[in-house]
Amino acid sequence: MTDGTYEKGLTGERKAVEYLTKKGMVLLSQRYHSPFGEIDLVMRDGDTLAFVEVKARDTGREGSGLISITMRKQAKIIKTALQYMTENNCDCAARFDVIELTKDGIQYIMDAFVGKEF
Repeated sequence: MTDGTYEKGLTGERKAVEYLTKKGMVLLSQRYHSPFGEIDLVMRDGDTLAFVEVKARDTGREGSGLISITMRKQAKIIKTALQYMTENNCDCAARFDVIELTKDGIQYIMDAFVGKEF
């Protein structure tokens, strides 16, 4: 990953956190790592944990960031979420959200995909 891509990712995550906190969500963790992968944001939305994948795009059509979350990527996110919940002794509802930031604005999808384990 180039420095520009890394910085773009950080900027996208900052904007996503700002957007989600304005909706009343609380940031619990950013760039959470496990042996299985990484989750960009872990947010609390009331009694529910939201594991949020952030896609920041300068170019491309709206939705291209969402399409990039393949079944393989989803499986890694789900395993990582289960690790987070185990480490933090979380016994609550959880969901997987995606937020895409483009030059045209923000597209936020709650329950973007469902993990069989949840």
